[in-house]
Order: sequence, then structure tokens, then C-alpha cells
Amino acid sequence: EVQLVESGGGLVQAGGSLTLSCAASGFTFDDYATAWFRQAPGKERVGISCINNHNGDTYYADSVKGRFTISTDNSKNTVYLQMNSLKPEDTAVYYCAAGDLERLLANDEKMVDYWGQGTRVTVSS
Repeated sequence: EVQLVESGGGLVQAGGSLTLSCAASGFTFDDYATAWFRQAPGKERVGISCINNHNGDTYYADSVKGRFTISTDNSKNTVYLQMNSLKPEDTAVYYCAAGDLERLLANDEKMVDYWGQGTRVTVSS
């Protein structure tokens, strides 16, 4: 059974930093890609970053480029999202996702194979 378990969300002031973690199990981590999506209140869930777990290639949405960094520790089957210079508009529930790289890059939640339960990030102004 595939499981993705996020942690690290919380409340932070604007300009601050948080690191999210997602521990994966139930599949061969190196064979897949993992991604972070987020859903702000009243908005659709959108992809913000993706990583090819095999070769480390990374992808970012313009809204987070230069502020967020995605990485993996393949020895721990874990993907991270380091978030710096946080803004109130980054407030959202953040979801870890896993699956085929091209399907994740499609930024369509219907094409995501596996989801975590989500972790809430609130950025105060």
C-alpha cells in the first residue's frame, strides 16, 4: 500500500521559513517522481514543485521559484520542501504527491496517482 505522510506545517510570520517533509512507502521511491501541490482557501489545488527522484531534476512554478527548494533523501524515501521568504499568499494546505513525472508536471490533480493527507501552512502578515 502506497503511503505519503507529510509533516512540518504550521504558523509562521511573513518572511519566515518552514521545511515540509513527506515520508513515502509502498513503492520503489527511485522509480517515481514526487511533487508538492497546494490548495489555498477557496482555490483549486495546484502544483508548485516536482522532482525526478531518480536523477534529481527539479521543476518549480513561477510563484515559488527562487524561494522554495524541493529535494529528496532517497535513503529515507523522503521528499522535502524548503520554503523561504514566505508570504501570506503562500497560506494553503500543502500536499505531497507521487507518480509518473509527466503526469505530475501536467498540474492536473486528476492525473496524480498518489496523495498525502496534507499539512497546513499559515503565513501571517
